[in-house]
Amino acid sequence: MPALSSNSTYVPSTSIPTWTTTPYTNTTINPFLAQVENAFFNFLDKIPLPRWLTVLLFVLGGLILLIIILSICIKCCCKSKKKQKKNEKINLKGVNGGSTTALVQPDVADLDYGSAKKYRGKLLYSLEYNTTQSELTVSIKQADSLKAMDLGGSSDPYVRVYICPDKDKTCETKVLKNTLKPVFNEQFTFQITKASLMKSTVVMQVYDFNRFSKHNIIGEVRLQMENFDLKNVIEEWQDLSEPSKFEEENRGEICFSLRYVPTANKLTVVILEAKNLKPMDIGGSSDPYVKVQLTLDKRKWKKRKTSVKKNTLDPYYNESFTFTVTFEQIQRVNLVIAVWDYDAVSRNDAIGKIYLGFDASGNQLRHWADMLSNPRRPVAQWHSLLSAQQVNSTLNLKRKVPMPGKLPFNGER
Repeated sequence: MPALSSNSTYVPSTSIPTWTTTPYTNTTINPFLAQVENAFFNFLDKIPLPRWLTVLLFVLGGLILLIIILSICIKCCCKSKKKQKKNEKINLKGVNGGSTTALVQPDVADLDYGSAKKYRGKLLYSLEYNTTQSELTVSIKQADSLKAMDLGGSSDPYVRVYICPDKDKTCETKVLKNTLKPVFNEQFTFQITKASLMKSTVVMQVYDFNRFSKHNIIGEVRLQMENFDLKNVIEEWQDLSEPSKFEEENRGEICFSLRYVPTANKLTVVILEAKNLKPMDIGGSSDPYVKVQLTLDKRKWKKRKTSVKKNTLDPYYNESFTFTVTFEQIQRVNLVIAVWDYDAVSRNDAIGKIYLGFDASGNQLRHWADMLSNPRRPVAQWHSLLSAQQVNSTLNLKRKVPMPGKLPFNGER
């Protein structure tokens, strides 16, 4: 046997395996997991942040992602349940007019299943036809129990009257503020033959006035004249019905301000903007501009126009025009605001018109009166455009003839 040095260890020559001192790791169980773990910690080492902060950020990110996924799942489940309930309500048989389903399902109500309709109020009117003069007089007496349209639980009602299908003339009552029981006592006359009247419909619409937004319709009364005997005066109350879905085509609205300074004899018209104009071009748009015209004693007098706004149904102008009009003339003047569609090749098309002055009625007369009662202060208001035919037939302007001291433009351009 060879001699052993003091630093040597005797190892017997047996088959007993020798165990190393390498610590226990997962590599002896799952090498793939060990590789993923090593790659993850190597990735963390490359981030220039403390290890604990990096792990915290990962945990928070995971929680946020989990919350988002849960929210989406909950929303989808709720939507599915609501849709299922809605289908169940629509498929219910034997729906009666007093049921909640009939009130909340407009499609069911439109099928005349007897659903209860919201009460809109009633209107007292009278009709009288003069056969000799071929003239129909429509008197708007009063309304009662009108539906409240304003937040304060009231309305600012007025009545618009016209005859379909020609609708050559539209008349409006004065606006009465903050009332659901307005008393108008106004009457309007329409020139129409009896034969035409028997084929026509008299329409009386009650609106809620809003100076800076679209006027909301409360309800209407439509009278098929073939059902009436016009030998005697007709006077009756009638409940307002829901506005007809087959109403006149919308021509849009225009907003402008008026300012009159009596001491300087200056009338200033500022065309601010228009919206929802009727499209006149093939592409579904228009190139609108506004023509501002003054008439004096039923004759064309002065006019100006704005710039053209290309490809828009909601043009913004903010263009001002000042006319010299004496206080004596202002009482005989009408202001015509006309929106036109510009066309470089063919003739320009009239989109709609509106006129104000002492010959006007309803909202137009109110705006004009507000201007005169507030001198030196601009008064702005929105107006619904009427057809050019309506305005032209109502104004019935005479031929333009220069008068001494009242030349068409008085030196203005």
